[in-house]
Amino acid sequence: MRVLPTVSNPRIPYCLATDMPRLAPPDGKPLIVHIVANIEHWPFDRPMPRKILPGPHGMDRSPDVPNFNWVEYGMRCGLPRLLRAIGERGLPATAAINASVIEVYPRAAEAILAAGWEFMGHGLTQRALQNEPDEVPIIDETLALIARFTGRKVRGWLGPGQSQTDHTADLLKERGIEYCCDWLMDDVPTWMRTIHGPMIAMPYSFEYNDVVVWAIDKHSSDEQHRRVVDAVETFEKELADQPRVLTLPLHPHVQGVAHRMNHFERTLDLLMARPDTIFMTGSQIADWFVGLGIDDSAVRN
Repeated sequence: MRVLPTVSNPRIPYCLATDMPRLAPPDGKPLIVHIVANIEHWPFDRPMPRKILPGPHGMDRSPDVPNFNWVEYGMRCGLPRLLRAIGERGLPATAAINASVIEVYPRAAEAILAAGWEFMGHGLTQRALQNEPDEVPIIDETLALIARFTGRKVRGWLGPGQSQTDHTADLLKERGIEYCCDWLMDDVPTWMRTIHGPMIAMPYSFEYNDVVVWAIDKHSSDEQHRRVVDAVETFEKELADQPRVLTLPLHPHVQGVAHRMNHFERTLDLLMARPDTIFMTGSQIADWFVGLGIDDSAVRN
């Protein structure tokens, strides 16, 4: 006889969005925008994490110069565009950063630090934790490098490729990580279970993620902007009952190219013009959520 599971996943109890406890919006503004820039190191001598151009004659070889150049352009040209667009508007942002960026691209790391962006753990290089022989030293070195460079404890985590093993969340919580963006299954923060106590599952996004929109789905340059416009139209019917977190996941080599930046700036200006909208970093959202005192007993062991 087949035995069916009694829960949909081991970390977060299932709940209809309409059954979740009502969250008082921060500063009375229920549309919360979280800008997350993924700042990544793709080692030149390894297979590229993603490809915009297939290998010639169907053969993949290292070094993969065309696909390396794709991401390197972002670190050289796309990142300054993102820093300018976000900085000129005085907006907060979170950098999900491969910690080796600090050593390999020191000028980029210094510019991000000077811009005041929050540094969120994103692995050591852009390599999935499931592909590592041991994720523990990767997590430990990531957190140590970032903390040493910024002088601040790392509070959030986004896995490279949103990858986790069965133990990643427990290891992160044990090391003091307060929120994790890998479990992107809701429009508001919620509590998730670890063996070391509750951790915040922070909203993230595939739908507005520039990699999905352009590198995978191959949409036109204004597609992300149109999706945000349409999403806000839906959220307007819901914001009276519950805040919504709109996460904008960006990559310098995807969002930061010239033919998309004008649309990104239109998106920022559209959201900034709304009186019900607030821009926050991951830690600011986490502090707001914790301050609400939402019951976490369902995820306590």
